[in-house]
Amino acid sequence: MESERRDNAEEGIELPAPTSAPLYFALGLALLFAGLVTNEIVSAVGGAIAVLGAIGWWREMLPHQHEIAVPLQPEEQRARPVEPRAEGVERMVAGRDGHRLRLPLEYHPYQSGLKGGAIGGVAMAVVACAYGWIVQGSPWLPINLLAAMALPGVGAEGIEALEAFHLGTFLLAAGIHAVISLSVGLVYSTVLPMLPGHVLLWGGIVAPAVWSGVAWAALGLVNPELNEHVHWGWFVASQVAFGLVAGAVIARSERVQTLQSFPLASRAGIEAAGVSGPREEPE
Repeated sequence: MESERRDNAEEGIELPAPTSAPLYFALGLALLFAGLVTNEIVSAVGGAIAVLGAIGWWREMLPHQHEIAVPLQPEEQRARPVEPRAEGVERMVAGRDGHRLRLPLEYHPYQSGLKGGAIGGVAMAVVACAYGWIVQGSPWLPINLLAAMALPGVGAEGIEALEAFHLGTFLLAAGIHAVISLSVGLVYSTVLPMLPGHVLLWGGIVAPAVWSGVAWAALGLVNPELNEHVHWGWFVASQVAFGLVAGAVIARSERVQTLQSFPLASRAGIEAAGVSGPREEPE
């Protein structure tokens, strides 16, 4: 036996023989546990597959491990040995060329977020009121529906009350709309620089689709009566209008670099000669 192994070692390398038994064993376990929440037949089939896989795996290992001999390549086809060479390595400096920096490297000013949120809020209000005017014949319906978020009794008064103008609900809806729009604008100015790809894709399509889905799922559970009066197609359109306008306004603003790449004196607010900005790699 030892002489055979030596001969094989000279001709090639012994490696464990390939087998699919572990895959069958894993598949059987997956079906076995999946049947706990589906059907007992799935568990029975999974148990049988797992047993067969375990037996096959066991036979591959005992009484002796199954191995195959992989022949070695000829000498002329083998890779050349690596020759060590002592050379200097360039030392990386924190802050230079993005080394050890945390995202975001740049951000939009908060003023641009507030501006984008305000203009986007106007665009969303225009689309929402257009829905009320075109579909329901009253621009006050979406306003009263927004106020019903804080006044649950408003949604139970009937469609006639929702289509009428009420000064109190109008002021409440305007306040809610302003706070939400400005808050989302601030979030946009902070988060959008960290996302890959185009700003309008994330801010105008992805984000509105996500929070529209959350609002649809939550409103059906929290206030089913109010949910019956919401036209979700127009709702999504108004959110997309907000996202596109707010994202476009914020994207056009000038980005501000974070202080990570600035020297310590600049980050500490010390005014000194030759300290005016981030480190630049010498040409």
